Amino acid sequence: MRKNDLITPEGTNDLLFEDCAVRRTVQNKIHKIFEDRGYCEVVTPMLEFYDVFNQNTSYFPQESLYKLIDGKGRLLVVRPDCTMPIARVVATRLKGAATPIRLYYNQRVCISNPRMTGRSDEVLQTGIELIGSGSKRADLEVLAAAIEVLSGCGAGDFRLEIGDIGFFKELVNKLPVDDDTKENIRIFIENKNYPALNDLLDSIGSSNAISALKQLPRLFGGVEVFDRAASLFSDEKTEKILSNLKDIYMNLEKLVHSGKLTVDLGIVNRTDYYTGVVMKGYLQGYGAEVLSGGRYDRLISDFGYDVPATGFAVNVDAVSKIVRKQHPEIKPKTSDIIVYGEDGYEMDALLYCQKLISEGKTAENAVFDSLEAAYLYAEEKGIEQLVVVGENTRSVNLGGNRNAE
Repeated sequence: MRKNDLITPEGTNDLLFEDCAVRRTVQNKIHKIFEDRGYCEVVTPMLEFYDVFNQNTSYFPQESLYKLIDGKGRLLVVRPDCTMPIARVVATRLKGAATPIRLYYNQRVCISNPRMTGRSDEVLQTGIELIGSGSKRADLEVLAAAIEVLSGCGAGDFRLEIGDIGFFKELVNKLPVDDDTKENIRIFIENKNYPALNDLLDSIGSSNAISALKQLPRLFGGVEVFDRAASLFSDEKTEKILSNLKDIYMNLEKLVHSGKLTVDLGIVNRTDYYTGVVMKGYLQGYGAEVLSGGRYDRLISDFGYDVPATGFAVNVDAVSKIVRKQHPEIKPKTSDIIVYGEDGYEMDALLYCQKLISEGKTAENAVFDSLEAAYLYAEEKGIEQLVVVGENTRSVNLGGNRNAE
């Protein structure tokens, strides 16, 4: 018995006309930003070997992956992320290419989120990867592109949060705990679960690093965050991290108004391949980040090519939902003209359609058996002109009034 033939799987949905029109508008705007900055599009397969995402199990726990078996019995996954397949491409087909390499993508990812009620398992992502530079200039370029995306996609007010995952890693690596405990600390900080974080850290002991980790979820705001962080914990490595991030923050303030840029040292992304500056972007009207990314200098070396990189991904579906609410005027294009061929003139009508299309018009061929049905259809769809092809071809400007003929 068929039980699920009329519904979509959990975490997925169908998109119809207005949804598609808005999404295409968003994609085109973002892709122009990327292409204007010299980024070239790449496409990777929707299906990848499991080994691509098994470089480090902390990147993507296997229970979050959609898995399949190919004809040879090999384990495949539906792509949960775009960065790691691109790392594979760079380490193989682009190894030795002149750097920096500027790439962008527009692809779907699928990842299981059983605990995330209302979150989609299938998401359309677009984003950039800047490969081959570990400099502050590269970080600034990618962050500036992120600001342009957030401000230029027509979705209203935005906020960009920046941090450096290195600050958290320096602190947590000073604790006498195993990797599982470190991951629990990260989760509590990411979720800003203060009671659970404090209880766990209290069970470990007392130190400056522990005190700093307790305050990490609260270390967000403006330029004052850097002094607060330094007062909690300071050594040569953390001083360098904070100094670099402060310089980036001060430079980015030249691009955005006050309040749109925030420092958050509690950004500790689950995707553990990040090594330095990280970011999250938010749009008014959506409760989660719509943009995220950062520096990942060691990921590509997992595939045998040691080269630094940075980038970000945009949740196109999330941005499109906001844009549709704020711009209801974005609709699928209505045809300019509908062409009806009288009996015996069906092919002539098709040729007439082709002529109109070659002139830049949007023209539909009427597939109805009567002119009356073509009229009714045109009125319902809001098509303003009907052309009747026959012994005497004539044009009818509808405008809601058939008597115009």
